[in-house]
Amino acid sequence: MAAKDVKIGGLTASNDRPLLVIAGPCQLESLDHAQMIAGVLAEACKAAGAQYVFKASYDKANRTSLKGKRGLGLDAGLQILAAVRSMG
Repeated sequence: MAAKDVKIGGLTASNDRPLLVIAGPCQLESLDHAQMIAGVLAEACKAAGAQYVFKASYDKANRTSLKGKRGLGLDAGLQILAAVRSMG
């Protein structure tokens, strides 16, 4: 089967490229928490030779309870995601 490259930002996912891990917290909680998770996962992926994309939600609307916490909201969430992106 021929490889099909899929560009994701500055990375390329493909069956003939290093593994691409897309991972992060289910819900953003704070800047410190997001940066800690991004840093640990980025280092682990680097050590394993894998590529890494941070992902997290700032508004989890799919909760089983209407009283469940949904997240930090759009403005705070986007600020945290921008700070994580600036980490590289």
